[in-house]
Amino acid sequence: MRLDENALSRWGRRIGERIVAPAFITLQGPLGAGKSVLARAIGHGAGVEAPMPSPSFNLLLRYPTRAGIDLVHLDLYRLESPEELWELGWSQLGDEAEVVLIEWPERAGDNLPADRWVIALSVPDGHPGLRDVEVRRVGSPPELAGFPMSISA
Repeated sequence: MRLDENALSRWGRRIGERIVAPAFITLQGPLGAGKSVLARAIGHGAGVEAPMPSPSFNLLLRYPTRAGIDLVHLDLYRLESPEELWELGWSQLGDEAEVVLIEWPERAGDNLPADRWVIALSVPDGHPGLRDVEVRRVGSPPELAGFPMSISA
């Protein structure tokens, strides 16, 4: 699907409103594709009330939600090797009360969970204000009626 930034944010909020923990969502795409915009929207839809800056420098930020779950937002761009994941508490992520959003998931190598949603964002040629969004399911992430393709922007 093709969305502008406002539609991407609305779509992300709807995902956040409907996602059930535990869940992993990876956000793929080049710099400037909208990964952090989408992560913030999902977080706010899930009930994060705090501002959600990009975790580029901290690598991992954790937010409580009104629903009593934590939203964990990781940005793996600065990782030099997948071995550095363990310093972030990687093996403890994704317990029953967490939704985990991972930007730059390719930096995790083979360490990504077997069950996850993958959202790939790209900027279509000649349309800098739009984003192409592709969603796929890997393994058996939690079911959610209508998620994500039938959620209209």
